[in-house]
Amino acid sequence: MSIPIQIDGMNFTSELKEHCGVFAIYGHPRAAELAYLGLYALQHRGQESAGIVSSDGKQTYRHVGLGLVADVFRNPQNLKSLLGHLAIGHNRYSTTGSTLIANAQPLAINYHSGPLAIAHNGNLVNSLVLHSQLEAEGSIFQSTTDSEVILHLIARSRREGLANQIQEALQIVEGAYSLVFLAQDRIVAVRDPHGFRPLCLGSKAGAVIVASESCAFDLIEADYVRDVEPGEIIEISSSGLRSYFLPPAKRVTQCIFEFIYFSRPDSRIFGEYVDKTRRKIGRALAEEKPTPGADIVISVPDSSNTAALGYALRAGLPYELGLIRNHYVGRTFIHPSPAMRDFSARIKFNTVGGVLRGKKVVVVDDSIVRGTTLKKLTRMIRAAGAAEVHIRISSPPVRYPCFYGMDFPRREELIAAYHDVETIREFLDVDSLEYLSVEKLLEAVPQGRCGYCTCCFTGDYPIKINGAYDKFLHEHSARVLELNFSKGE
Repeated sequence: MSIPIQIDGMNFTSELKEHCGVFAIYGHPRAAELAYLGLYALQHRGQESAGIVSSDGKQTYRHVGLGLVADVFRNPQNLKSLLGHLAIGHNRYSTTGSTLIANAQPLAINYHSGPLAIAHNGNLVNSLVLHSQLEAEGSIFQSTTDSEVILHLIARSRREGLANQIQEALQIVEGAYSLVFLAQDRIVAVRDPHGFRPLCLGSKAGAVIVASESCAFDLIEADYVRDVEPGEIIEISSSGLRSYFLPPAKRVTQCIFEFIYFSRPDSRIFGEYVDKTRRKIGRALAEEKPTPGADIVISVPDSSNTAALGYALRAGLPYELGLIRNHYVGRTFIHPSPAMRDFSARIKFNTVGGVLRGKKVVVVDDSIVRGTTLKKLTRMIRAAGAAEVHIRISSPPVRYPCFYGMDFPRREELIAAYHDVETIREFLDVDSLEYLSVEKLLEAVPQGRCGYCTCCFTGDYPIKINGAYDKFLHEHSARVLELNFSKGE
């Protein structure tokens, strides 16, 4: 958690969060070991829990836990016990369900066709309706994640073959999903028809690999082959690869925030390198929102580094390291007293006084979601002696909640939802604040047959959202039951 700051009675309490990473490998004698390394490369996509399920063709093996990959597999025996030539892995940041061991993925079940495990990146928007229907019909859920709904739907299918069962189940769900499944003798990878989340295909010495981002291939010296297409189901077995397709969406809407923030700059997603696109975004920002009279450009590390570099090159200004990030901060720590209100920022960042002192500084950041961390950082930059502080944001104002895998599902959490740029500038206490426009952002990202989801900026939702939504929606009935039981009802 973070120390809340109020604007007009509204609380904005934390930064933008990551979402999940998935990895799968078929046909390698050290499948679990390579999955472990792949999850290391995808650690930026989720730090709440990690896990791997493997199979030797006869039996499946599973180990999951809370925390980082290194924590979950601290005991070498945990990895050694995951036998077999196929494996799937998952890093979790929750967008549905609490941080509980029961929600750690891959989730695994046994059903009429045998063992089955799932790892999911994304968010289903009709999971509450499906969850309620399944429960009413006798289904028993072991977790509070939307991912488990998919397993129940597969288990109810009477079609022959796992790929056909998955195809039937996924025509019932709605939302964002990049999925990998593991059965006893095969792996199936799926990307939803809208293509919200990235998923790519790779190879290594005859083994087939699937990952959320191509940076996972680089670590294990695998080759990038191609993206999994929107709506594509790829079944990987001893017979090779077979592709099936779900009914197409009216439009492909890849998450534009993957280029702005989520993905690593060394990854290739949606057919393009992230670093190349972020530099274009930074150049577009400098063209649209220049800062006359500025001396230097700095970034809020690390996700803004390449956008800031693009801005500096286009503006003809020096790119300097004015903020240094501490990469050894765990996900949780005990906050000190409220009097030390900047501590949560200082433990993660420190200023370089020799760079900032007396300078008119352009600070490039990728986004402002709630604003609290950036306010603390600008206070630190001023304290380091900066003459002026100018904020440039390489995305438009985030005004609407995302229901497809980003953890800001309530509009009340978004500072730009109810406040104009000038009000936010005053809150941040900076000399100027400018955002990149939606039009310029869309010009900067790769062009092609696939479009982008910009709902968090525009409110244009590719999939209609019915009713209220929050990440704990599957826990309400359990909470009510627990409350009533404690009252003796």
